[in-house]
Amino acid sequence: MTTTPTHTTPPVHTDPAGIHQVLATLEQPCYIINTPHGIGASNTTPSPSGRIMTAIGPLPPEQLGCSAFRTRHRITHAYMAGAMAGGIASEELVIALARAGVLASFGAAGLLPGRIDRALTRFAAEIPALPYAVNLIHSPSEDALEREGVELLLRHRVRCVEASAFMDLTPHVVRYRAAGLSRTPDGRVHVGHRIVAKVSRAEVAERFMRPAPEAITADLVARGLITAEQAELARRVPMADDVTAEADSGGHTDRRPLTALFPGLLRVRDTVQRELGYGQRIGLGAAGGIGTPRAAAAAFALGADYIVVGSVHQSCLESGTSEATRRLLAGAGLADFEMAPAADMFELGVELQVLKKGTLFPMRAKKLYELYKAYDGVEALPEETRGQLERQVFRRPLDDVWADVEEYFTRRDPDQLLRARQSPRRRMALVFRWYLGMASRWAVTGEGERTADYQVWCGPAMGGFNEWVRGSYLAALENRRAADVARHLMRGAAFTARVQQLAWNGVRLPAACTEYVPVPPGEAR
Repeated sequence: MTTTPTHTTPPVHTDPAGIHQVLATLEQPCYIINTPHGIGASNTTPSPSGRIMTAIGPLPPEQLGCSAFRTRHRITHAYMAGAMAGGIASEELVIALARAGVLASFGAAGLLPGRIDRALTRFAAEIPALPYAVNLIHSPSEDALEREGVELLLRHRVRCVEASAFMDLTPHVVRYRAAGLSRTPDGRVHVGHRIVAKVSRAEVAERFMRPAPEAITADLVARGLITAEQAELARRVPMADDVTAEADSGGHTDRRPLTALFPGLLRVRDTVQRELGYGQRIGLGAAGGIGTPRAAAAAFALGADYIVVGSVHQSCLESGTSEATRRLLAGAGLADFEMAPAADMFELGVELQVLKKGTLFPMRAKKLYELYKAYDGVEALPEETRGQLERQVFRRPLDDVWADVEEYFTRRDPDQLLRARQSPRRRMALVFRWYLGMASRWAVTGEGERTADYQVWCGPAMGGFNEWVRGSYLAALENRRAADVARHLMRGAAFTARVQQLAWNGVRLPAACTEYVPVPPGEAR
């Protein structure tokens, strides 16, 4: 018996749900067809009776961004989880994202060396073959911390650092970079220590895009911290493999719009690249305000080699903050953020972006900085003002606070105390910084009696994320897992890019077809 083969006509969807499903099947092409029933879509070539209006190829999320960035860091997605200080970008967050093919940066800034040491030991045990980064933050008022941080990185053979808050290159960050350089048998430079520099100013970006200053490398050689060969090799490579344009982000930020900041850094990168002719192009990433698929797609459309997400991860289950803080974050809108003085750069007047909804921290921190500028020391404060601070802000005598400060810096950086004893104003700064530091700790531990003082580093990306996931399963805190969030942001970015490709080809789809909605794993989109 002979069976006559039958040919089935590929399905063409004309309803919004069907068109959406075709677009969301990112691993297959998308054909837009003019049918008697209106515009239709299919993932396979339609029958001859259907007129193809336009077609776009597959766009899986793994193809977004720059392949060199993915190869360099041995990851599957051009997505980086930025560091959040104080261990908020926790060990659990780093491990979960590393296993999902994402480069995540441990929030080492503000942690004591012992805690960092334990985290690095854990990474070596649990993700020995997977990539991760560790944050190295510039500490202008606590040089010893930056130095000890680099010592730990070298001791644990950490292969990648996210350098943040740098205003200029320091001997410590240069040492980390140069100490990982070696010569291959064919004479090329092997880079063993990767640096991803997060910047918001063109002049700082250029310093990381150029080789290490020879004056610094010469001094490091003289002190026996790097070899003469490493100093010579440092002339042939940029300080950073990748530079992230940090726009309106949480924490340290200049709040510059990404659409204005990124093109300027792109020009700097391309100018330096042409001038110095590096063998590999410096990657340029985008950070700040990225909390939705549309924002991620816009960053890639600007030319970003990778995106960096920070604030959104803070509300995930693996973050190192408290459930109380996560709930505050989950209720934040776009306008619920404000600038406040930074603890680590208080005397310089540097500010960072924090959550203002549900906390009085921004207002109280600004008041402390005003007093610091107006008076020469704690003893110079008017009695009424000092009393208000002790009752409402510190909730204890300032002399007791100073005793805690002395104990803390005796262990961490005794030079700070020497300087404070020589300057009443410096002593006042350390007392005020106690409140700023404790405010972030209270938020992390969920101190119930100090909710009004929570310092939560965050930016408007959090508000955008909350708006996007409203009504979906990710609206619930118990469902916010970092790897899941990253997956949806990248798939959503690819979906959005496809919609935009069609728009550029003259196809404007109904709004119901163009919004990526996160659904739980295993469910139909």
